[in-house]
Amino acid sequence: MTQQPQVEGSTEPGFEAVADAFAAGFAHGEVGASCALYVDGQPVVDLWGGIADPRSGAPWTRDTVAIVFSCTKGVSSIVAHMLVERGQLDPDALVTEYWPEFGAAGKEATTVRDVLSHRTGLPVVDGPVTMEDVADPAGMAARLAAQAPLFAPGSAHAYQAVTFSWTFGEIVRRVTGESIGTFVAREVTGPLGLDLWIGLPPELEGRVAPIQPIDVPAELVELVLPTGSLPWRALTLNGLFPTLMAGDEVGVNDPAGHGVELPAANGITNARSLARLYAATIGEVDGVRLLQADTVAAASEVRSTGAPWGEEVAGASWGTGFMRPFPRQPMLGGGSFGHDGAGGSIAFATPERGIAFSHVANQMLVTPEPDPRTAALLAAVEACLG
Repeated sequence: MTQQPQVEGSTEPGFEAVADAFAAGFAHGEVGASCALYVDGQPVVDLWGGIADPRSGAPWTRDTVAIVFSCTKGVSSIVAHMLVERGQLDPDALVTEYWPEFGAAGKEATTVRDVLSHRTGLPVVDGPVTMEDVADPAGMAARLAAQAPLFAPGSAHAYQAVTFSWTFGEIVRRVTGESIGTFVAREVTGPLGLDLWIGLPPELEGRVAPIQPIDVPAELVELVLPTGSLPWRALTLNGLFPTLMAGDEVGVNDPAGHGVELPAANGITNARSLARLYAATIGEVDGVRLLQADTVAAASEVRSTGAPWGEEVAGASWGTGFMRPFPRQPMLGGGSFGHDGAGGSIAFATPERGIAFSHVANQMLVTPEPDPRTAALLAAVEACLG
């Protein structure tokens, strides 16, 4: 008989059903994970369990962290709106006001809001990309600044899966004089005491749970994500990363890549930190509040929805940076805002209910339906809240 992975952590009285749902996930494909919930600025669920590294059998502990893929865009979007509140960034200003070179090749009318809502026409990079290129954010930003867009900026949307790292990342660098990772470390993770990095210090590598890729036949992967297609180019940077993103010491599991700052895709953290982060966007957490209610409301107004450019099927919905509820990722409906990540991790807040939630996992699961692990956890949250 297979032994059930041990679940550790804590739940406040009345939230035991969330712990039950978390534990049940390990019977349905979960390998290692953490889950956290804040209500009205207070932690009520903080759980972790399973296996961090199946190669060694190392357990997922309180301090285990993992790459959360595009959940990182939610962190970057919080930075964006902190800068808006400080008067350093105007979302409706032309990008060229901060970054003059970006106006080349027909992009002169692009606004900051276009960048944040995936309306730049720059979901891919032209030409080959190496890891040396990725480690040079100024160089990648210069390439995109010179590149012609696939469509007139603002006229449609196409997800900047990785290029967001350099389109928005360069705007922040021009505005603040520093990278998003540096800003986050000083202005966000420091005040809130988070385990969250965009650009991991090498001495912390031992805490990182390797991502386990989805186990699917190669021919099915090719059918769903054909080599050379626009989505393939966007996700893999023209083949630099493996299609399934992860493997032994390759793709997102390459330790050398963990120290690189990709504010679109390689934040490393856990559910406790992400839930605490989002709680501080809708209220005070131990005296720290990152965003005001009117800022959140404006940021949450849907700007991009429906079928992306070049596709026929509706995809995700975004406000100004933040992902909003849509059929595959309903969150808790209403005014929920946040971002998910490839394979299943998610973090969001629902302001009208005072809720901030996160689930971080190392086993990737890709499904056209809502992730069953997150769905079960959120159903339990709903039941506990009545």
